[in-house]
Amino acid sequence: MDTFNQLKDLIASVEDDAVKFFEKGNAAAGTRVRKALQQAKTLAQDIRNDVTAKKNTK
Repeated sequence: MDTFNQLKDLIASVEDDAVKFFEKGNAAAGTRVRKALQQAKTLAQDIRNDVTAKKNTK
């Protein structure tokens, strides 16, 4: 559950940068959004692996 909370916190923290990029055209904010989304992808894969492992142990 800790990884899931990390994913939620990451998405919440990048919201301001997403607004800056999509509404104001700030290119540096777009780079930060892309970096955060790559981290989100990694966290999501970790969560998927945990779910699969727990499902298979039952």
